[in-house]
Amino acid sequence: MGKKSKNTGTTKSHRSPHIRPAEGNLHDYNGVQRWSIAAVQGRYVQYCRQFNVDEPDIPCPREHTEGKGHWIYPIMESVIAGVEKGDKACIELGVEFIEEEEHFVFGRILKSNTARALRRAQLSPMQTDRLRERIVKMLLSGDVPHEYQQYAKLLRLIGLGNWWPFIEHGVKRDNPYVMRYYEYLRANASIDGKTAKS
Repeated sequence: MGKKSKNTGTTKSHRSPHIRPAEGNLHDYNGVQRWSIAAVQGRYVQYCRQFNVDEPDIPCPREHTEGKGHWIYPIMESVIAGVEKGDKACIELGVEFIEEEEHFVFGRILKSNTARALRRAQLSPMQTDRLRERIVKMLLSGDVPHEYQQYAKLLRLIGLGNWWPFIEHGVKRDNPYVMRYYEYLRANASIDGKTAKS
């Protein structure tokens, strides 16, 4: 059986491949596969072409060396900084990061900061729809981790679209953590210019 989170009641069923032990003196806090440094940078270049980014600024991780140890910090810190500057390629990477279900080193703060930055970003209609779907489906599945507080604020800003009936009929009313966010969205999130409560 998975291990329940002390704060949310959500269940972790397996260890994320993105959380790895140190390799000797190297401490790399980045993910693997599509969330490796090279993969994130590659997608950034691709999105620069797709979104016509005039002055690309390829995300790079912070690195630190002390004694024999070398630390490579998450490249998502650089992506988040790009989102805050309005970089459209970074915004797309930020949306993908919110959509990602796996856990990461420093994942709670990284995902919280990504959602916070996206609140100030200029999102396309498709990106808005993707974020709505991801955040609502997490709520309906009872998956409301620490970062969901920022997700709910993001959803409040972009509005619920046509998702409120699904929330109303599918929410797990016996889960107090879920119901906290249900009540928050009911009172604050917009549906066609009105809140669900009104």
